Amino acid sequence: MNSKYPKPIKPQRSLLEWCRERWLDLLITLGGMVVVLLATVYLHFLAPAGWTRHVKVVVIPQGKGFHEAARILEDSGIIRDRRSFYLLARIEGAVGKIKAGEYEVNTQMTPREVLSKLIRGEVIQYPVTIPEGYNIYQVAEVLEQAKVCSKTVFLEKARDPALIDSLGMEGESLEGYLFPDTYNFPRGLGEEQVIRQMVARFKAVFSPLARRAEEMGLSRREVVILASMIEKEAMDDQERRMIAAVFHNRLQRGMALQSDPTAIYGVTERRGSITREDLQRRTPYNTYLISGLPKGPIANPGIKSIQAVLFPADANYLFFVSKNNGTHYFSATLEEHNRAVAKYQRRSKK
Repeated sequence: MNSKYPKPIKPQRSLLEWCRERWLDLLITLGGMVVVLLATVYLHFLAPAGWTRHVKVVVIPQGKGFHEAARILEDSGIIRDRRSFYLLARIEGAVGKIKAGEYEVNTQMTPREVLSKLIRGEVIQYPVTIPEGYNIYQVAEVLEQAKVCSKTVFLEKARDPALIDSLGMEGESLEGYLFPDTYNFPRGLGEEQVIRQMVARFKAVFSPLARRAEEMGLSRREVVILASMIEKEAMDDQERRMIAAVFHNRLQRGMALQSDPTAIYGVTERRGSITREDLQRRTPYNTYLISGLPKGPIANPGIKSIQAVLFPADANYLFFVSKNNGTHYFSATLEEHNRAVAKYQRRSKK
């Protein structure tokens, strides 16, 4: 049966309305893609590997490429994905700029922060103290115990004529020029770089005193030799300038220096007090058997002993003997010295 009313006609959408709907769909799709893309970029390039902080130490070996470094970081849980890390480095132009070494990193660092740390070479620094008066063998031992470098290789480098010459130093070794101080060394720095830093520190300390040495008619090496002897003789800082005066006075009179520590330099296995046999051992360092200065420094002196050489006490002393309490008795004549020796040796034997 036909209705009295006509069937409504569905209005046709205009092309403009259709385009609007499609454009809205496209915007929603593109917006979703952008969100996914931004989330991916954030996750792989900006987000840390973890939300809780875990500190780790990673070692980037010398000579390894960027891909190996990225693998180490990924395996350590410091970055999420090594391929994304490589892409970040390519974008930053940093693929060939990372430095080897031992790094302290944590899981809350972003990939960019990790990359920046490796580019700057912010490796872990270990404080190493070289005491005043240590000889080259003792210095090498301290460095090896601190795991900074090999004792054997260090000693080889310290005697390398090419390295000694390149540093502008003289002698058969760098004994005397490895300045005692507290250094911050990264592990794996290399023996040569360690030596260069120590010699550079010596030069910085000695440079302001060079003119004074010239005024006294002393070469840099002569100053260091005398300072090394004072360093081994003196236990009390107040006596350094007095001991320096004794050495200067004896040299001016052509007297043998007769410094006990020079007699045992290079004897690594000896123990206990210096013996008469030690004093009779013929070496180019033993100032009981040679005239003038020993062949070279017998230790690495600190600044106080160097200053003592250049600013000795105004005294006419020629002798000193240990009082067995860390200080010495100084004498101007042999007779007075012999009395002091008898007194303090007798007391030490009681």
